[in-house]
Amino acid sequence: MTGFQLTDDSRGQVVVTRFDCRTIRNVLRVLALHRRVKPEVRRKAHGYLGGTTVVAWRRRSVLSISLWRDLSSMYQMGQVDRHILAARVPAQLNITTSCGVYAYSGEWKHLMFRTPETGAPEPLHASVGGPAASTGRKPPS
Repeated sequence: MTGFQLTDDSRGQVVVTRFDCRTIRNVLRVLALHRRVKPEVRRKAHGYLGGTTVVAWRRRSVLSISLWRDLSSMYQMGQVDRHILAARVPAQLNITTSCGVYAYSGEWKHLMFRTPETGAPEPLHASVGGPAASTGRKPPS
C-alpha cells in the first residue's frame, strides 16, 4: 500500500459504528454478530477496554460503541479473524454502516467551563491502581 501510514495517537479512543438495518431481522443479526465477535476481540485486542450496543428499535438501527486505550491498539482488530469475517456481513445484508473514531479532548470541566486543567488522568488510561482501574475489572487475587 503506497503512501499508507498507520496513525499513532496515545489518547483514549471511542469508536461509534452505526448499522442502519431496515428490518428487525437484520437488527437481530447485527446483535448476534456482536455477541459472537466480542469474546475474541477481548482475547486478541489488548487495548480494547469494553463496549456496548445501543438499539433504536423503531429506526431499526444499532450503535456499537467501543472504548480503546489508544489508537494503535485499535489496529489489533486486524488480528481478530471473527471481526474480519463479520465486517463483510452488513454489506451482504444491505445494511448501511458508518463509523467514527473520537479521541480524548481533555477534562470535561476545562472544555465546558474553561477551568484550569487539574491533571486528572485520562479516563480511558490506567490510573493509580493499575490496569483494573481502566477496565472496571477486579484484579486477580
